[in-house]
Formats: sequence, C-alpha cells, structure tokens
Amino acid sequence: MAQSEKKKAKAEAKAAAGATSESAPASTATSKPEGTAGGPVAPATPEPQPPSNTLPKQLQPTVDAAPIDTKLGSFDLDDPVLPAWIEESAFKSGGYPYDKPLKSSKYDEDLQALQIELVKLQHHVIEKGLKLVLVFEGRDAAGKGGAIFAFRQYLNPRVARDVALPKPTETERGQWYFQRYVAELPTAGEIVTFDRSWYNRAGVEPVMGFCTPEENKQFLSQAPRFESLLVESGTILFKFWLDIGQEMQMKRFHERRHNPLKIWKLSPMDYAAIGKWKEYSKARDTMLEACHHQAAPWTIVLANDKKRARLNLIRHVLDRVDYPGRDRDVIGKPDPLVVGQGLPFLKRN
Repeated sequence: MAQSEKKKAKAEAKAAAGATSESAPASTATSKPEGTAGGPVAPATPEPQPPSNTLPKQLQPTVDAAPIDTKLGSFDLDDPVLPAWIEESAFKSGGYPYDKPLKSSKYDEDLQALQIELVKLQHHVIEKGLKLVLVFEGRDAAGKGGAIFAFRQYLNPRVARDVALPKPTETERGQWYFQRYVAELPTAGEIVTFDRSWYNRAGVEPVMGFCTPEENKQFLSQAPRFESLLVESGTILFKFWLDIGQEMQMKRFHERRHNPLKIWKLSPMDYAAIGKWKEYSKARDTMLEACHHQAAPWTIVLANDKKRARLNLIRHVLDRVDYPGRDRDVIGKPDPLVVGQGLPFLKRN
C-alpha cells in the first residue's frame, strides 16, 4: 500500500473510532430519565467531532511520524486532533514566565514604532559603511523565520539579505567548514541575517549523525576564534537562541502538519528530530557553554510567545547599536524575563 493510502486509512480509522465513541451515548439519549413520568426526552446535544484532515492528497507527507510518549501523555503528529494536555500546557512549557500572549493591538503598535527605528539604524549602517550580522538559531518551530521577517520587513532588501543555506554540496563538504558562510558575510553598508548558520555543526549535525564527534569538538573550539576575528575586523555580530518548551514545539508541529498553508514548513528532518528532544537539549547546552564569549555572546530569547520574542529581540539590537536619532522612549529595554545572556539564563527558567 502506498504511503499516502496508508495515511488516509490511518486518518479514516481514527475518525471512525472517534465517531463510534461519541455516538454511543446518543443511542440511550431517548430513554426515560430516572424519576420522570415518562414521555419523549430531547436528544442530547452531540459533542463536536474531531476536525478532519483537510490536506490535499498531493500535500500529504510521505512518512509517518512515530508516536512520542512524555510524562504528560502520548503525542501522535499524524492524528488530526491535538491532545488537550498539549493545548493546556504549551504556552507555559519550558518555564515560560507569562500566562497569556501579548495582545495583538499592543504588538502591532510597538512593532511599527520599533521598525521605524530599524529603518533609522539601516540608514546609519549604510552611511557609515558598517557590517551587521544577526545569527538566528533555535529548535525547529522556535519562530526564527517570523522573527527575521519582523526584523527585515521594512528594510531596503538591496542591502539587507537573509541567508538560509541548503545542505552543503559535494564541493562544499570538501572545503573548510566555515568557508561557505564566509562567502555570505556582509560588505560595508550591509545587514545580513542567518536563518540557521555555522552552528548547524553544533546542533543538527551531531544529533542526526551528519558529522563525527571529532568534527563537532573541533567546531566548538574554532567557532569562538572565528567570531572573534569577525568582530575584530569591524563586524557587529549578534547571536540569538530562540528557546521554546517541548509542548509548544509539539503544538506548532501539529499545526504545520494539518494546515495546508503551513505543511511546507514540515520537513522529513522535522519528523526525525521530533523524538530527539533530549539529544537536542544536550547539544544546545554544550554549544552555549563552549561558544558564549565576550566578543560574541549568546542572547537567549524565550519564544513561546512569538510576539514578545520578536519585540524584545529587536529592542535588544536597537539598545546595543548607537545611531543618530535613536529614540530611547520608543525602544525601552528588553524584558529581563524574556531576554538574557548565555546558559545560566536558560537554566534559570
């Protein structure tokens, strides 16, 4: 049986099981309640059915995700019904400090004001021939792409590039590891964002077996020296780690899996990585400890609430780079509950 047919059969079986379990009480709904004189009783209101999988056939994933067992319950990415325990615990997962998301009206107002400041910053970068690099790292579904979009939305794209490199070619695999990233670094007057970066060798590569332990160890030794050279040569370098809780990652993966407008974000690598939470956590901690240094420290952004994460990330950049006309009242200060430095801040949460 083809993979798409297997997945269709799996979804139909789950839907049928849900219908059977929910239709059972309806068969007894017209029986006489205890203590009544008789006569017809209004049927019970049927409970809502699970949403059906609305993905077009050509968008259906070709692989099945293995169910994951956690201390809170089991999670099956292919099941169209998100478990209630994930919905209830996602926002606060990982020790997130807030109970509710930031209101959209407040977010829109603050974002527009901060984006005006970013336009001022870019004008200064161009005028003074500065080189600005922002590295965005984090687990899958941490919100890196959305944060980069918010940062770059109104910048001049001719001098503000986003770099998201595919897997290395055979030629690139034979080069110095940092070589293909060096080719993407900014020239004078340019801003470059990296949607994942040379830190692939500290995260996905060792966890998924794409590099040897020795290559990973060598990278962790070389990265601080490489970054120090960039900073010494005049590059302004920011490194952001966007951190989310496990239940929040599950919720976002589930939305991608069952939303035809977001399914493109879910890759076979995501399917393989979803069951390796602990392995990624260990790799993250090792990376943050080895590569957090004075020239290029790691800035941690707690990102269960995407809106707060984006605003505070932008505030952090605007707070650290001086430029003419900088409006301190607009920028304010990054929220210390959401933004901090290095592994100690992450472990505090």
